[in-house]
Amino acid sequence: MKGLLRFGVALVAIGVLVLWGAHSAGPQQMPLLALTKYLPYPLYLAPVLVACVASLWLTWWWRGVALASLGLTLTVLMGLAWGTPDEGHGRVRFMTYNIKSYLALQRPGGVAELAQEVNEHQPDILVMQDASQLASAAQDGPDVVKQVVGSRHVHHFGQYIVASRWPLRGCQVGGIPILGKSHGFVHCRVVVEGEGGDVELNVVTVHLISPRDGLNAARREGLSGLDEWQENMLSRLQQAGLLAEHLRHIQGPIVLGGDLNAPETSVVLRTLMNTGLRNAFSSAGRGYGHTHGHSLIPGLSFLRIDHILVSEDIGVVDAFAGGATASQHRPVVADLLLHRQR
Repeated sequence: MKGLLRFGVALVAIGVLVLWGAHSAGPQQMPLLALTKYLPYPLYLAPVLVACVASLWLTWWWRGVALASLGLTLTVLMGLAWGTPDEGHGRVRFMTYNIKSYLALQRPGGVAELAQEVNEHQPDILVMQDASQLASAAQDGPDVVKQVVGSRHVHHFGQYIVASRWPLRGCQVGGIPILGKSHGFVHCRVVVEGEGGDVELNVVTVHLISPRDGLNAARREGLSGLDEWQENMLSRLQQAGLLAEHLRHIQGPIVLGGDLNAPETSVVLRTLMNTGLRNAFSSAGRGYGHTHGHSLIPGLSFLRIDHILVSEDIGVVDAFAGGATASQHRPVVADLLLHRQR
């Protein structure tokens, strides 16, 4: 019996180490490892907990192995962040939100729920993705965009809405096409007035291609579906590369917010962060910050795929994920400092 328990604990520990390696590496050429980054954490947390219980009938050494596996799972694999707030001045609250407007408009009270979520956090600058139906509905009746964003200045293009307490300047669209289809992002400039002087802030919002089709192919077809998953993954990486080229040519501080459809450990995020950006939640947030998954089985958020990235000259005081009621994505909110003290 104890031999079987030791085998189970060892097997779980090996599995955790494999997942740790997958999270630590940049497996753009290894689709199976990249796929593990999208696993719901209960799938690997549950066997680790079982191994911890099983280890109670074993020696202290095996208990240590089980506890080490649990520690790696709760921290590295689940993406625990324990950031440190920056110091400085010129505080600005930024919020990114994939609102899934087509679902909100179909649901009674859906727009009001979105408005309540935005009103709860009172962002100075708000960027939204999957918002095209919201803007279209405003043309046929009451201005539902204003219902959500209030009196902020607004720029709308395609699925994107940028809203700001301060006027928006020079908004432009950049191209990140995939597989011959047009796809873009929005870049606006906001002159923020503050006690330390005016700061021209570059605000970028983007929504990279969804992993849904690739994940469904892998789930339905198993190993034979990995080719479609890899194509999906490389398309997202190609978009990130095109966006990174644009970011490198921007002069001045940058805040990028959007649904990047990739966790922070992915090569997609690494491509963007290699331009000199850092993740606001990892920098100053605490906890897991999961933003997506609560609309799926098992009904809880298990992925952090919505992000706020900031340039090094921008400080971060705090960052957190918002509520799960109004959309399939929780918003990400960050309190930023325009004048970071280093």
